[in-house]
Amino acid sequence: MSEAAKPLLVVEDDEGLRSQLRWAFDGYEVVLAGDRKEAITALRRHQPGVVLLDLGLPPDPGGVTEGLATLCDILTLAPETKVIVVTGDNDRRNAVKAIAGGAYDFHQKPADPELLALLVDRAHHVYELERENQALQRTSGNMPLDNIIAVSPQMLKVCRTVEKIAPSDITTLLLGASGTGKERFAQAIHELSPRASKRMVAINCAAIPDTLLESELFGYEKGAFTGASQQTIGKIEHAHGGTLFLDEIGDLPMELQAKLLRFLQERVIERLGGRKEINVDVRVVCATHQNLEQHIAEGKFREDLYYRVSEMVVKIPTLHERDGDAMVLAKAFLSRFAGDKGTGVKSFDVNALRAIDRYTWPGNVRELESRIKRAVIMAEGGQVTAEDLELEEYLDDTLQAASAMPLNIKQVREQAEKTAILQALSHSDENITDAAELLGVTRPTLYSMLEKYGLR
Repeated sequence: MSEAAKPLLVVEDDEGLRSQLRWAFDGYEVVLAGDRKEAITALRRHQPGVVLLDLGLPPDPGGVTEGLATLCDILTLAPETKVIVVTGDNDRRNAVKAIAGGAYDFHQKPADPELLALLVDRAHHVYELERENQALQRTSGNMPLDNIIAVSPQMLKVCRTVEKIAPSDITTLLLGASGTGKERFAQAIHELSPRASKRMVAINCAAIPDTLLESELFGYEKGAFTGASQQTIGKIEHAHGGTLFLDEIGDLPMELQAKLLRFLQERVIERLGGRKEINVDVRVVCATHQNLEQHIAEGKFREDLYYRVSEMVVKIPTLHERDGDAMVLAKAFLSRFAGDKGTGVKSFDVNALRAIDRYTWPGNVRELESRIKRAVIMAEGGQVTAEDLELEEYLDDTLQAASAMPLNIKQVREQAEKTAILQALSHSDENITDAAELLGVTRPTLYSMLEKYGLR
């Protein structure tokens, strides 16, 4: 077999149709099988990314029992393989049964070689993307940020920024919507800093009542107020030598903002009820989902404090703005939760993948994690469905409509080009010459493509 050709397994008992399909797929080395045994032998030998499977196989050519059993065997041996089943005219019931059993897509007879070629190309593209994502996850130990799964150019840029600022002591403000992973990035800053051997102390300014927040931050002396029976150090003092993470700093009461400002300026604190100044050495990282500039305009946040906490600002994009991250995160969560609960769930069906891709995820990564966890519990078979995710409304009206509509190759090509350009710009820190070299094109060509896709 040519190393350049991609193996494609065609399982079909009709010898005439097998001969026709052998030459229908450009760029593929077509391997033929006439029954279940031959199919499994070929699968083990050639390890194809895509299998074209006729459901009517001997010894039950008039039914679907043998075809569905072959589908089950293929997905058991190679769960990532994309199986496109071929069914009889108007046999929608068996098509749906095959999809529920893990098939990637289906095509109704009589076979249309041109449409089949489009379906195979699309399935192989998804297969390659998933393999790349798995490789990225396997090598995540070599990535600069632990516990952060990201493949999108938007998030890789944030990761590089965090990697650069972590060794310094610059006060950092993390901006992002709820659920985008601000605390994860704060943890990454701490772990990549010289203070990693010390503790990181986190406090949520929105979760503690205003009356208690000051004592939580600064501590108190014995007798400072009713119930203060002993001296107690605060969160700031507790973080001495390490990192202090102030989450939701936009909710900090105005009366405490002045005290925090003095601490940031002088790096000294006074416990409640005390008069002694205590020097504290900490790295400060803050986070908020609030618009602090708007808060300043409304008199809710001190401008001088804003400039102190925002020596470096890192904006974390929403999940909807991260190209491809939703799919990668969904599979990582599925693997984790299915393993924890010991279920037989191994993957998402094709409609679940479509729904994950189309949904806007207003709750960001936190919502995605919650939905996957619930879906693993609710799934009845080996695959999570769109219904398990409660995202069925984000599908087309019918499965048949989704499968019958071929991809627009021009749109796919343009989207792939745009994604490649964004990734090259991200990897080259937006240096046009380096990006053009990565893409294998000239600078004028890259400028033309930037103009074409509105990326100038």
